Amino acid sequence: MDAAVSRHPVDSRPPAGRLAALGIQHVLIMYTGCVTVPLIFGAAAGLDSSAIALLINADLLVAGLVTLVQSLGIGKILGIRLPIVTGATFAGVTPMILIEQEYGMQAVYGSMLAAGFFGLLIAVPFARLVRFFPPLVSGTVITVIGLSLIGVAAGLITGNDPKAADYASGSRLALAGGVLAFIVIFARFARGYLGQIGVLLALVVGTLAAVPMDLTDFSGVSGANWLGLAAPFHFGAPQFPPTAVVAMCVVMLVIFTESTASMLAVGEAAGRPVSDKDLARGLAADGLSGVLGGAMNSFMDTVFSQNVGLIGMTKVVSRYVTAVAGGILIALGLVPKLGEVVAALPGPVVGAAGLVLFATVTMVGINTLRRVDLGDGHNMTIASVSLGVGLLPEVADGIYDGFPSWAQIITGSGITSAAVTAFALNLLFHHTTLPGAAAPSHDRVGGPDREDARGGGDGSKEAASST
Repeated sequence: MDAAVSRHPVDSRPPAGRLAALGIQHVLIMYTGCVTVPLIFGAAAGLDSSAIALLINADLLVAGLVTLVQSLGIGKILGIRLPIVTGATFAGVTPMILIEQEYGMQAVYGSMLAAGFFGLLIAVPFARLVRFFPPLVSGTVITVIGLSLIGVAAGLITGNDPKAADYASGSRLALAGGVLAFIVIFARFARGYLGQIGVLLALVVGTLAAVPMDLTDFSGVSGANWLGLAAPFHFGAPQFPPTAVVAMCVVMLVIFTESTASMLAVGEAAGRPVSDKDLARGLAADGLSGVLGGAMNSFMDTVFSQNVGLIGMTKVVSRYVTAVAGGILIALGLVPKLGEVVAALPGPVVGAAGLVLFATVTMVGINTLRRVDLGDGHNMTIASVSLGVGLLPEVADGIYDGFPSWAQIITGSGITSAAVTAFALNLLFHHTTLPGAAAPSHDRVGGPDREDARGGGDGSKEAASST
């Protein structure tokens, strides 16, 4: 058989023009979420605009490097070799702010550096826990990821300041509605290549439509530098307070949990099931992001869910597309002027596209849960409680503000709360034997049998099939 015919779609390379357009599309739909993390942290840490710009450049550079590693891989040690786009995770924002307030910036990046090495060390043993992430757990987590991010899309559409004159104005809502309509029309009538770049075209057309509506601001482009990159350890030699290091290592575990669910979803969408060895390489790349972030004044990365949603919409699963996206992110990190161009995309336009993509992520999670027998009371309890706990901090802002700072690392994020709850409940119901009760029906090595068919057992069958 001809090699081109037998090549898996993940390893296929679209023509150069299509490759570039699809890569740009991935960058445009994740850019705002990626740079929001340094903006929030920089403001909370009281940094000036030049320091925040430095954080943004470093953030984009590290995100691009890790995306390249995830997409192309480095030998047998790093990178899952799937269409993965990574960016700064929101899971680290709260603990980084608390560490900065208590110990300073040097401790922030010292603890991140330590957490990165911790991630590299535990990637392999953590990946062996993939059997504890069956469709019941991963589907619930992915559903919460999508639902929790819809509020981010809404904030981009309406504006994040309720006191602003144009907050939720008719023009903003009309522009977002037009972009939504454009995406729907393309999804219904476009075929082939046009259907694959519908989101990209919607962003371009929406931005052009925003110009006469006075909803664009490209003033920052002219003042941005052509080249810019801060030296490593810009804020000084790293420091390693034990409390801060432990907190960031917990964040790394949370990132691993979130990334595991996303990587399994991408593997399923791409038709290439993820083995424990694949997962270990992908998680090691997450650990690498902590090492790079700690040294380069950046942030720890995770798999970006909107890009998972984009794959679900376009069905384009080539890892070379996301590799191009990684290259573009590196260019944006090294050329601030280009970054300002992308940053100038109108909020309602990006928010409307994000709304569709985040909702698509939600549907990916729901589709995963379809494989689970929710008629089983145990499975229904696990999914229901995890969903409720995960959405609680999203609908009741500040509900856990009275908790100790270390506890807020877990409770402050809906995604984190859902992941920890689903993982723990699955262990309780399907991997724990109570006194006087029959043992869970798993074989000695944790292989799936009747429990996995119900969706509550381990997921090692899928993993084993790809090894």
